[in-house]
Amino acid sequence: MVTTRARSAMLLAALCIAGCQPSTEGVAQPYTAEDEALYLKRFEQLFKDAPRGEGLGGYDIVRDVAGAPDAAPLPVAGAEESTISAAALSDARDYAAANNSTAFIVWRNQKLETVDYFGDVARETPLVSRSLAKPLGVIAVARAVQTGYIKSIDQPVADFITEWRSTPKADIKIRYLLDMRSGLLPQAFDVDVDSMLNRAYLHPRHDEIIINEYPLTHEPGTRYEYSNANSELVSPLIRRATGMSYADWVSREVLQPLGALGGAVWINREDGVEHAGCCILLPAETWLRLAILLIQDGVWEGRRLLPEGFVQAMQTPTPANPHAGMGVYIAGDYVEWRGAANPEVEIGRAYHSEAYLDPDLFLFDGNSNQVVFMAPSRNLIALRLGGPPPKSPQWDNAYLPNTLLRGISD
Repeated sequence: MVTTRARSAMLLAALCIAGCQPSTEGVAQPYTAEDEALYLKRFEQLFKDAPRGEGLGGYDIVRDVAGAPDAAPLPVAGAEESTISAAALSDARDYAAANNSTAFIVWRNQKLETVDYFGDVARETPLVSRSLAKPLGVIAVARAVQTGYIKSIDQPVADFITEWRSTPKADIKIRYLLDMRSGLLPQAFDVDVDSMLNRAYLHPRHDEIIINEYPLTHEPGTRYEYSNANSELVSPLIRRATGMSYADWVSREVLQPLGALGGAVWINREDGVEHAGCCILLPAETWLRLAILLIQDGVWEGRRLLPEGFVQAMQTPTPANPHAGMGVYIAGDYVEWRGAANPEVEIGRAYHSEAYLDPDLFLFDGNSNQVVFMAPSRNLIALRLGGPPPKSPQWDNAYLPNTLLRGISD
């Protein structure tokens, strides 16, 4: 699977360990033979795991992300307190169980209505999040704004990623990273070992590759294009803005204030940079707490964690995509098939049998149909984590929230 070009790059890297001049923006930078060898090992593992449809199944280096030392379980609604019919809860639970789920949780009116784990998964089990990591990155940036390390999400990224100054990327605002309008190369599947998309995901210097080599394909702010690179840049952005690693920032400023359980995150190399666009492992309840924070407008137990108005900004679409905000997807007008990519792109769409019954519904949505639905008008959250559902019958992205919404008794 290693091309002649890749072997040549490895040889060049070995020759350039000492004495090579630093690269300029947009020009490939030589990396050590050790870096390239680790990249090739990860690449081969990715395509060994690919038939399962889940991306890379594991990673060779992770960093702890500490949770709250007193991460007590959330309150559970008693039988007399439940506001969702037993039939609706049972139907939703059965749907989750039939679709290769690892966790299914329903929360309403400050209490858990049902908590179900499948197989050997338990409350404390860290689960691979895939793109659920992206809204966590948005929340991490919001905390940096709230605490004054970042002035505004309309600040240029180049204020922190200084390599972009005096380049076309200088026009990329932090907002554009969060709402996928940076203009950076769109995400796609590529089997080429030399592909920028694979190197920006698996390379031990993936942050440097994205900063120095990842191409700009559209004018910043003009077009929505889903790209992991946008969210991956949150990690070096947080590091440069706060002086803390992304793992430590998420631990101290997000998980611990929420009383949440911790986990681990992939890092590109020993003492390297964490991934932020994917690859954080956290228990299901932690994702639920993030959703509760948003449905409560960024306030947790009377303390404002996110800037006033930020959650509404997350839920506000742009003309470039009426169903996407910042890290979340929005009910909007009914579309039977829609996905994370630009609305013009047909690949990766999820089926919706009907419109969401709460027009204000918004959601986290990650690979393998891992979803966290938030229905603010009914104070309802429904979470489903797990592997890819069976191909038949077709997964219905509207089934879980609408079944529960129909079952609400008040």
